[in-house]
Amino acid sequence: MAIPHPLKTLLAGGALTLLTAGQALAETPLNGELRGTGDLGVVIERATGSVALVDTTRREVLRHVEGFGDLSHASVKFTRDARYAFVFGRDGGLTRLDLLTGEINARIIQGGNSIGGAISQDGRFVAVGNYEPGGVKVFDTETMELVIDVPATYQRPDGSSAQAKVVGVVDVPGNIFVFSLFEAGEIWTLDMSQDEPELTQYRDVGSMPYDALITANGRYYIAGLFGEDGMALLDLWHPENGVQRILPDYGQGEQRLPVYKMPHLEGWAMAGDQAFFPAVGRNEVLVADSRDWSLTNRIEVHGQPIFVMSRPDERQVWVTFAHPLNDKVQVIDTQTHEVIQTLEPGESILHKEFTPRGEHIWISARDSNQVVVYDTRTFEELARLPAESPSGIFFTHRAHRIGL
Repeated sequence: MAIPHPLKTLLAGGALTLLTAGQALAETPLNGELRGTGDLGVVIERATGSVALVDTTRREVLRHVEGFGDLSHASVKFTRDARYAFVFGRDGGLTRLDLLTGEINARIIQGGNSIGGAISQDGRFVAVGNYEPGGVKVFDTETMELVIDVPATYQRPDGSSAQAKVVGVVDVPGNIFVFSLFEAGEIWTLDMSQDEPELTQYRDVGSMPYDALITANGRYYIAGLFGEDGMALLDLWHPENGVQRILPDYGQGEQRLPVYKMPHLEGWAMAGDQAFFPAVGRNEVLVADSRDWSLTNRIEVHGQPIFVMSRPDERQVWVTFAHPLNDKVQVIDTQTHEVIQTLEPGESILHKEFTPRGEHIWISARDSNQVVVYDTRTFEELARLPAESPSGIFFTHRAHRIGL
């Protein structure tokens, strides 16, 4: 079990250039229509460096917005008031989109390669996790100024130091960010609640944490391990206990399939006391008892699962799959653990998002250049919306949920 490293503070340094779309924010409503942001969302259009701004009630695209750089692996976080969307790009870009005007109003290049981040509980800070040069940078959400730069420096077995890729950045209650270091096999927490940020390091959590999630109540941070079976769990209600290994031998002695794409853990499914998550290198969705994190079932599915997400009422789990079997979506009943529906929305299916109360689901058919909307009760297709190589789908209700 890892023992927390002594707390230490890292001060921000260096200059930062802020590029804005004008000295004052535009006040012209999108399409000349006053609206709230509660039923808006953003769809990443990865091939063109653009996003589609969508209305989830009307099931329509309001505008395609360009200028976001490399979105080949991108994610989105929304500000506390759900007016702005921060888009994290693979080129190190951090771009702020005004959802009411449909325009970019700020953009910076803060690193060489970033794939995600988080916004603090109080909405003041946005943290970016970087592959290159490694580490986390935290910015003021209003001014986009750098607040703190935390290099992901770790010690190799030979005593030399290196920078690790940062993955699994999430926000937790108390204005704390949690993230994992891929090469280092470590989990760090960054407490932004005081004038001087505090960093805690948990070492030797497991081999190559590749992604992570936070449970909806903000208690458990769980990192998936690519280098070995099992997962690493940090109980944030009792951080003094360090990081614990859970499900340590779910694949012991079994032959893995080639891994075509790493599964994502952010959207894994919680249903009552059950947790549903993707098995690495296996055509299975695993089920664990979240009271003691013991493995209780394996559900055979169409292919290697990537996104395993529960409908908001937790009665269904929707699963998408890695190449080459990424042409289908399967639906699992959380009570019977049976696959109850298989859908074929189009070509290259991966990303999906439920509407806030779960009556509809939006699914990206990347190579079909469409977003497909289904009724989650009847499985009826409701709409097909045009999008350029759509991938991630993000709705504004995430602004009010821990870790999303």
